[in-house]
Amino acid sequence: MANLIAFVNSFLSYFLLFAFIIVLCLIAVFVGIKLRKNKDLKNAELADTQGTN
Repeated sequence: MANLIAFVNSFLSYFLLFAFIIVLCLIAVFVGIKLRKNKDLKNAELADTQGTN
């Protein structure tokens, strides 16, 4: 019984670590998308202002 408890404890520990890493990756992806959209918007505005001169 002690081996089963140790196995479940290890499994849950690694599962939580895996879940934490996945959450960090998702946050990084969403931040990257937001930064890229802001950069594209700024470049489009810059192109519009240069094109009208």
